[in-house]
Amino acid sequence: MRNMSIVTTFILMGLPHSPELDTLLFGIFLVIYALTVVGNLLILLVITVDPPLHTPMYYFLSNLSFIDMWFSTVTVPKMLMTLVSPEGSPVSFPGCVAQLYSFHFLGSTECFLYTVMSYDRFLAVSYPLRYASMMSGRTCALLATTTWLSGSVHSAVQTTLTFCLPFCGPNQIQHYFCDAPPILKLACADTSANELVIFVNIGVVASGCFLLIVLSYVSIIHSILKIRTSEGRWRAFQTCASHCTVVLCFFVPCVFIYLRPGSKEAMDSIVAVFYTVMTPLLNPVVYTLRNKEVKKALLKLKDKVVHSQSK
Repeated sequence: MRNMSIVTTFILMGLPHSPELDTLLFGIFLVIYALTVVGNLLILLVITVDPPLHTPMYYFLSNLSFIDMWFSTVTVPKMLMTLVSPEGSPVSFPGCVAQLYSFHFLGSTECFLYTVMSYDRFLAVSYPLRYASMMSGRTCALLATTTWLSGSVHSAVQTTLTFCLPFCGPNQIQHYFCDAPPILKLACADTSANELVIFVNIGVVASGCFLLIVLSYVSIIHSILKIRTSEGRWRAFQTCASHCTVVLCFFVPCVFIYLRPGSKEAMDSIVAVFYTVMTPLLNPVVYTLRNKEVKKALLKLKDKVVHSQSK
């Protein structure tokens, strides 16, 4: 990347809060992070060891759990470091580049994955008899690979646009991780073109994915209404309710931060907590509590562990 920066280290200033809350917030976010990692690892383990869960839906769910585990890992440890350091947490220039790339890579991949998961639910509800052939193992692998590659390309564009500018003045990032909007405010050049391209880039991806998800669920609702029995309609609805919940929790904060005119640093960093900290925790909770198959698999795994320990 062409760069004339003299800044070698950035300082992450963290969440805006009263210093008296440092210990409390540190404890809360540490517990949330631990639960997020354990919860997503548990879902990955259950899906791997339980043959009835070797289906397209749970294949994509395992991808989602893997992303969420690392999505939280990219941001939360740095947040914790800002809470124990009153003057902010330093991060090297290359480290900031790596964090921004990783954040947008995992975030955009998750965005694409939600779209694929809505398509999967559309096929399952609308074409139940042909679903197995339409969503074969090869098709699932191709769709998953496409989401990861698309996320990588999207993130590369974001990272290049952000760090091709010179940084020669202030180095305090008013955020708890390296993200494009607060970093662009530190550049020693006009950033209007960069901001416009990033806005359009994220806007096209987010709005495009959300539109496809909405279209999928319009078709799903239309198919559900055709089901004659109330029990059948309820079962079809339950298969989609969890996905709708996590989609809204992910997209609404993203739209608020990236797709609105102007930027308020304090508000942005607080809203970012919802999709960087809470959504990765929410996914395993929602899919576990609302899904009978996952709960059965967890009980089976628990019984196996207890049985092996009793021997």
